[in-house]
Amino acid sequence: MRGVPNLGRILRIRLRLHPGWSIAFILITAIVVTQFPEAYPFWQRIVLGIAASLLFFVAVSFREITLNFLALSKGIPVKRVTLFVFGGVSQIAKEETLPVLELLLAMAGLLCNLIIAGIFYGVHSVLVNTGSVLIDGLILWSAFMYFMLALFHFIPGFPLDGGRLLRALLWKATDNYERATGIASWAGQGIGLLFIAGGILLLALAHQWFNGLTLVFIGWVLHTAAVQSRRPMILHKALHGIMARDVVARECPVISQQLSLGQLVRGCILVTGQRYFVVADGVKLEGIVTMRNIKQVPKDRWDSTTIGEIMTPAGEFRTAQAEQPAASLLEQMNEWQIDHMPVLEQDRVIGIVVLDSLMRLVKARAELEK
Repeated sequence: MRGVPNLGRILRIRLRLHPGWSIAFILITAIVVTQFPEAYPFWQRIVLGIAASLLFFVAVSFREITLNFLALSKGIPVKRVTLFVFGGVSQIAKEETLPVLELLLAMAGLLCNLIIAGIFYGVHSVLVNTGSVLIDGLILWSAFMYFMLALFHFIPGFPLDGGRLLRALLWKATDNYERATGIASWAGQGIGLLFIAGGILLLALAHQWFNGLTLVFIGWVLHTAAVQSRRPMILHKALHGIMARDVVARECPVISQQLSLGQLVRGCILVTGQRYFVVADGVKLEGIVTMRNIKQVPKDRWDSTTIGEIMTPAGEFRTAQAEQPAASLLEQMNEWQIDHMPVLEQDRVIGIVVLDSLMRLVKARAELEK
């Protein structure tokens, strides 16, 4: 998922925010505006809607942080989590977990949802007699929404908690992680499509625009999350047995530190369109030069500026080892959002891996295996 916003790291886990959250904020704000009596000023209802959106986001984030803390405490390394509207999709390899641990995390997720809904309702019970009608109404609405989310998670479609429970049971019964993940993910995709179809029917037959669009949105998010959750398995299967050395572009442009920037631009970039260069002394990696480096130098200084002056030195960028599995390399390039990576063998450059080429290889191998 290139381009997904990073939220930083919490508990050593990289958190990413799915773009669907922008639509969710608008929908939640609109629901609150229409649910509260028109006796309240419009601007006040807008503020309440934004507050409800933020409360919902905090609750979902808290749930995911809690579940990942539990996973880490059980020895399951979680490297990356994409935060969807209903919860998170974690990147966990088969070798790093067990059916019983998956079952535990699924049950913990279901319980966590109910606890958060209960906390909201408990706060409402405290506020109900204080006379804070607006705040009490906001908290009660949040309790209702999170309770509905808790019920939604019982649906047996991955990556919902019900789907994780289904996958854990199938994995335990068949001893086949890939098949269990595939079935649970296809269930999630199918249920997502049903929500989309239901929303379209509401739009076409009942002209319920708001409810119909909400169902379509929920279905789209669930379908997208189910597809993403199966993606690592597809990548590992398509690239099984392939190492970084097998996918390098060995004709990578290698330049020296002494070359002037003007010579590089006129002699190579404007002729070939190449945007990434390895700087090496023979085959020993010294640095890289990208368009970002070049654009920092004014054009009138290109001929007087050497590559050594603008390059990013070795040690300040990511590299791959020749024997690294290609599937792991692809995951890292997506996580770090980089399109090129030098490949080293005993500290000597043997080529670069280009993300677009690697993705084409995955697509071709996946199509041939169907």
